[in-house]
Amino acid sequence: MNDSKKTQIPQSLWCDQVELPTFDRFSGDAKTDVLIIGGGITGILCAYFLEQLGADYMLVEAKTIANGVTKNTTAKITSQHGMIYSDLIKNAGEEKARMYLTANQQALAKFKQLSESIDCDFEEKSAFVYSLEDYHKVEREMHALNSLDFPAFFAQELPLPLKVAGAIEFEYQAQFHPLKFLGALAKDLRIYENSFVHLLDGRTALTENGKIRAQQIIVASHFPFMNRYGSYFLKLYQHRSYVIALANATDIHGMYVDEAQNGMSFRNHQNLLLLGGGDHRTGKEGGKWQELRTFAKTHYSEAKEVYAWATQDCMSLDSVPYIGPYAKSAPGVYVATGFNKWGMTTAMAAAMILTDMLSGKKNAFADAFSPQRSILKPQLFLNGIETTLNFLTPTRRRCTHLGCALKWNETEQSWDCPCHGSRFDGNGQIIDNPALKALSVDHKNDAPPRSAQEDGENREHQ
Repeated sequence: MNDSKKTQIPQSLWCDQVELPTFDRFSGDAKTDVLIIGGGITGILCAYFLEQLGADYMLVEAKTIANGVTKNTTAKITSQHGMIYSDLIKNAGEEKARMYLTANQQALAKFKQLSESIDCDFEEKSAFVYSLEDYHKVEREMHALNSLDFPAFFAQELPLPLKVAGAIEFEYQAQFHPLKFLGALAKDLRIYENSFVHLLDGRTALTENGKIRAQQIIVASHFPFMNRYGSYFLKLYQHRSYVIALANATDIHGMYVDEAQNGMSFRNHQNLLLLGGGDHRTGKEGGKWQELRTFAKTHYSEAKEVYAWATQDCMSLDSVPYIGPYAKSAPGVYVATGFNKWGMTTAMAAAMILTDMLSGKKNAFADAFSPQRSILKPQLFLNGIETTLNFLTPTRRRCTHLGCALKWNETEQSWDCPCHGSRFDGNGQIIDNPALKALSVDHKNDAPPRSAQEDGENREHQ
């Protein structure tokens, strides 16, 4: 995608290589034991496991399956989620850190098992997390992994055009084609597409064409949309990151990610090199695709950009997802969210944990992911500041979720919310939730600015 084509919506390479199954729209009234809201990877995996158990379930998706964040992943399947384990031991204790690691390793094993019968480009690869400058952070993480008896390895040189202070290798991790995988799983499941749930009344879901009564509900809608319960609008914010795919680049023989949140990631898919980075909080400024293109021009000068896309991730307060009961005040409702950029492995872990819970089976790792754990974390304070600033910003353009001031994203031609990450296109249609209602746009008097400098209301706090 060139700068001259900014109005085009970039599509990930996964979308060009697969045709997903399609499903009817829900209509009428229905009853089911389990209702799954959301047809991304988490929802589809939950539906697949319930199907294997012979359970009575339905999955409803607002648009089409795997059409949201799932299609924009870099599709790394790994329990190496940055340098998380030293912090987990420090903040939650060794037992919960071990639970987190084991749950993700079991999720990796489940992907491997299921992929044996699915043509989805599944490949075992080593995963590396590196630090550009902080050797002591690498050393601390290695010590933490040793205390958890995990066989990690230290590396100081990587096949990347970067000089690193040190890196940690996890062997036998994996990568795959996510839509080939999900298309094969989804084809025989009880799924309804274009069936937007605009309200949950207890355990009754209201759609545009009918209502569904359920005994139990899984909210797998990326960002939970029920504001009355669970305080997810306090516990989560959203983060955007960008990817370009390069032809005629090098084979780096592994998956690599910087431990810094705004660092870069690398992995190959077939003959392409996927380069990720340019990160920023949704509604703020960041390097975006330009940062990646500058890096590619400098270090992969013979390569050609053939795809460019972006994704958005829900970030929890403590880098651990929220998986389990939605809230004490919402009995029978469950949630999976806050995957912190590691949506493949943690989606599988979430599906395994939730289907155990729904079938009355105790899951050995559930406590580590409990949504009811303490929210008294430094990120809560930062989220509160961001929300307060945007509530006080004077502008006509307010998010339909909770009323925060929207910022114009010139690069992606969208209105973005810095508070909770809702995004709207130039016509006001929802791109990313938690917003449930489109943005009212007066095209004559309220047109998007042609540049950030032309929108005085939206220059602040960027």
